[in-house]
Amino acid sequence: MFYLFSGDSIMIVDFHTHIFPDKIKKDRENFFDNEPAFKMLYSSPNARISGVDELISTMDENEVAFSMVFGFPWKNGETAKRNNDYIMASVAKFPGRLKGFACFDMEWSGAPYEVERCIAGGLCGVGELAFYLSGIDDEALLKLAPVMEVCFGAGNLPVMIHTNEPVGHIYPGKTPNTLEQIYKLAATFPDNRIVLAHWGGGILFYNLLKKEAGDVLKNVWYDTAASPFLYRSSIYRVAYEAGVIDKVLFGSDYPLLKPSRYYKDLNESNVSKENKRKILGENACLLMDL
Repeated sequence: MFYLFSGDSIMIVDFHTHIFPDKIKKDRENFFDNEPAFKMLYSSPNARISGVDELISTMDENEVAFSMVFGFPWKNGETAKRNNDYIMASVAKFPGRLKGFACFDMEWSGAPYEVERCIAGGLCGVGELAFYLSGIDDEALLKLAPVMEVCFGAGNLPVMIHTNEPVGHIYPGKTPNTLEQIYKLAATFPDNRIVLAHWGGGILFYNLLKKEAGDVLKNVWYDTAASPFLYRSSIYRVAYEAGVIDKVLFGSDYPLLKPSRYYKDLNESNVSKENKRKILGENACLLMDL
């Protein structure tokens, strides 16, 4: 157990981290061809790319006990396999600190088979899947269906989907998804456990509706990735008022941000100690059976 926030005992789980093999880390430019999303997010030299040893060091510095790790939704199947192999090797290297998700672009026809391969290799979910150019349209849902079927059949392993708020300022990685698309995603796969990154683009607020939405969103969780860039700290209190505090998962989006940035927001939010423990680790432990 780790001690933060005036002596409160909290086991911290970071649900959203990205790591890459050394080859990609050192020669990122060689992976830009036919990978528009990767180039968009990582063409700037200021966009950090980290490996597993750097992640573990950051976890230790920020008193994070456990992290969920994944790579990137590569369009190239061989690159996706390379990154997923690295995730499997990292989990094997640090079994008491990491669990891994398989990641790939849904345009790849081999995606369902890659899920099966990665599950056999010790990974326990899929994500962060993203539809950077299209949004989560009907075609995206059709492509998702085989992956969702495999995950459900393997014990209802969670699937993390990149979402973002459809209004506000523009930034690299902001997709053209809509609230209607995010809602339809949940309605299309009502039995699958789905984690919506970046607060679900705001869909969590609709749990306040009296009819239908609560049932549609019953198997949906929301991570906090990039929250200090996107929302005021009061979003944590709003999540409590919306009745979804048990579904909020602390995710740093490392190496975009370090966990300490989120601790500051949590303190400023004035959420209760009990809810702080849920957000920082207890909810993730229940979801992942840690």
